[in-house]
Amino acid sequence: MGETTEKVQELSEPQTIGVEAYISEEYARRERDRLWAKVWQQVGRVEELPEVGSFLTYEILDDSFIVVRTAPDRFRAYHNVCSHRGRRLVDTPPGAHDARGRGRQFVCGFHGWRYDIDGRCTFVAEREDWPCGLTDERIALKQVEADTWGGWIWINPDPDCEPLRDYLEPAATLLDPFHLENMRYRWRRWLVFDCNWKTALEAFMETYHVPYTHPEFRPFGAFLGWARAQGKHSNIGYDAPKGMEENQAKIRVGDGPDARVSTAELQNFTWANANTNTTETLVEVANRLVDELPEGTPPADVLRYWLETSRREDAERGVVWPTVDPEIVAKSGTAWQIFPNFQIGHGLNNMLCYSARPYGYDPDRCVFEAAVYELFPAGEEPETQWVFTPEDDPGWRTVLPQDFSNMAAVQQGMKARGFSGPKPNPYRERSVVNLHRNLARYMGTGAPRDLT
Repeated sequence: MGETTEKVQELSEPQTIGVEAYISEEYARRERDRLWAKVWQQVGRVEELPEVGSFLTYEILDDSFIVVRTAPDRFRAYHNVCSHRGRRLVDTPPGAHDARGRGRQFVCGFHGWRYDIDGRCTFVAEREDWPCGLTDERIALKQVEADTWGGWIWINPDPDCEPLRDYLEPAATLLDPFHLENMRYRWRRWLVFDCNWKTALEAFMETYHVPYTHPEFRPFGAFLGWARAQGKHSNIGYDAPKGMEENQAKIRVGDGPDARVSTAELQNFTWANANTNTTETLVEVANRLVDELPEGTPPADVLRYWLETSRREDAERGVVWPTVDPEIVAKSGTAWQIFPNFQIGHGLNNMLCYSARPYGYDPDRCVFEAAVYELFPAGEEPETQWVFTPEDDPGWRTVLPQDFSNMAAVQQGMKARGFSGPKPNPYRERSVVNLHRNLARYMGTGAPRDLT
């Protein structure tokens, strides 16, 4: 599907993966120092910290971080711990996704030591009792690397890490034209799930499962697609007929004898049962295709008219889609798996993102997050927050729970003595193999092996 010879050869042979990375508590403990202490991690959106002093917390295993806007154009991140006796400065309320607030200082609840948003310790009770040793440098908050890209804030605890932009390539270059920084949350949900964080992400990083996990989509066309290794990262997209390269993207025309009808049916089904990968404008215009296009209109023309009309009507209400070269749309596909634990399911006017991270050192549990973003008229963005949503909550609609049922079942199956390890499809699930190839480079174990 237009891949270079190098990319076709890369990870194109059948591979198998061991189960240690999914089920071993020892492996989960080693991840703390070998993985999470070394990689860039997405921790929130820029617009979530709108004013100087706005902050949020982010937790990964034993570490907690405070991420704060320290200037209109600058964010900093610190270990969330008082330099005096080690008490956390900001507590996450029980059952909350994180802690948030705004202020000019952080005060330790134990002995009242204070720190400003630039990390300096500004008050030590009875400091004169320390005749020496209590230097400003020694008692300042320990800073970690922080940067922004795509509208997200990222942190990396490794002081010797490569710049964020370098780390994100080639994803950053291929996604920049979509101007993801202009999108805002439509909804966001999280839960603690009974599977490893890798099991959770892998449920969404390939299209091989779509016809079988989600058979309701079969009447709307073929949803099988490709996966490509992209250095640390990978991306996936749909196979598309020649001349319809844009149909490799997330916004797709329906299949069948009448593309006008099938496109509308697909949009209505997606809106009602997933509330992802589309918008009200796309649904409304799709429902008018039968009235506005003659019978027998070729699918490519249906796609073009649908997208152009939706783009124009959105612009009339103040929603301006980016203009992206069709070749970039095709190359970028439907989603990027940003190593190690974030997926960006991008589109021209909406995106669906997933992330997962460990829940303590239990390899059978993780924190799983899903969020839908959209372009909105300025000032009309909905107010949202992270909503804890159990897996059986109707708020997930009907499609995502089908994926959830696989996640828990796969985690259990990994432990079976009769299971010899995953054997990903070398074309459609190359992203899974690439994840473990990169994990092994950090962890020193678990590299995929040839399936011979």
